[in-house]
Amino acid sequence: MFQILDEHREYLSDPTRIEAFSRAIAEIVKPGDVVVDLGSGSGILGLLACRAGARRVYAIDNSGLTQLEREIFAANGFADRVVCIKGFSTRVSLPEPADVVVCDQLGYFGFNAGIVEFLSDARRRLLKPGGKIIPARFDLCVAPVEAPEIWADCEFWKRQCAGFDLTPAYAAAVNTGYARKFGSNQAIAAPQIILSMDLARDSESRISGKASAAFARDATLHGLAGWFDAELSPSARMTNSPFAEKAIRRPAFFLPLDPRTAVRANERFEVALTIVPRESLISWTVEIIGDDAIPRARFSHSTFRGMLLCPEDLRKAAPDFVPTLNDWGAARRTVFALCDGRRNLREIENEVLRQHAELFPSSAAAAAFVAEVMVPYAYEDSNF
Repeated sequence: MFQILDEHREYLSDPTRIEAFSRAIAEIVKPGDVVVDLGSGSGILGLLACRAGARRVYAIDNSGLTQLEREIFAANGFADRVVCIKGFSTRVSLPEPADVVVCDQLGYFGFNAGIVEFLSDARRRLLKPGGKIIPARFDLCVAPVEAPEIWADCEFWKRQCAGFDLTPAYAAAVNTGYARKFGSNQAIAAPQIILSMDLARDSESRISGKASAAFARDATLHGLAGWFDAELSPSARMTNSPFAEKAIRRPAFFLPLDPRTAVRANERFEVALTIVPRESLISWTVEIIGDDAIPRARFSHSTFRGMLLCPEDLRKAAPDFVPTLNDWGAARRTVFALCDGRRNLREIENEVLRQHAELFPSSAAAAAFVAEVMVPYAYEDSNF
């Protein structure tokens, strides 16, 4: 809880972020509107919507902040206008459609905090036809960078630790994206928009883009910096660009290029990027084009190759795998079967302990297990 609270303190301490959302919500939300806030956290976007005149705000969040959020709305006189719902927005149904959906699930590289999936679902199920979304769209931008300190985090895996060889991890390290901060002097070519995402339209399962530019100086190329530039409303934008004068306090993204390569001024780089938003997969390919217009270096990376996949898990995901439940799976099945609308929680705990005594050293352990299984799925018709 303390870590979550401190994370939201950081968000609320970012005047650029707050000012951008404040301006956008004041522009989009009209008196009497119904607003849905996805991933509402501390409730700041809902508070801004109430200030703009929203008749009703549905604040949806799956973290432990929900009760604190209720108290914050009450402290500001909005308890009668806000419904706080603990749960995943993709599993929530509302009693009325929304005029506006607002969301700040923009990751370091825009898409990678789930915003595409969440807003696609909300647009289909929770938003009125013709309703508005904040943010409406965002551009993904890249620039080649000289970043020896960040590159050292990848090369760490080439060094020995206590005399042991760790190099098997290197391939995963250079196929992983990193949240990092950059200095304005680290870009070695002009930033480029590589693709744009319109969040008001049906999202594609796979999106691609290309960009090209000339290197501005001789340098060592270590990778790509990536960031987003979001349109919150016609007059409000927000970016985490490390090269912008007024950026929010959110790190950019680093995509390594292996091996590090010396480049010369006026040579060109060409980058192709493919993203599968739902799976948070990124593939990036870069070519260095020399003075003779012939590629002299080529890099190909994918976060799929950076995934830590175990053969045991892959076998269980094969279409011809025939699964059977282990003892813990059987215990979970028992919990679900006992949630029949007749038994109370104590009765369920006692019955689970009776049927699976070998798994639990105490009644307290059984109670903790039942709560873990039951809480995300137990139905309570009391939100509205």
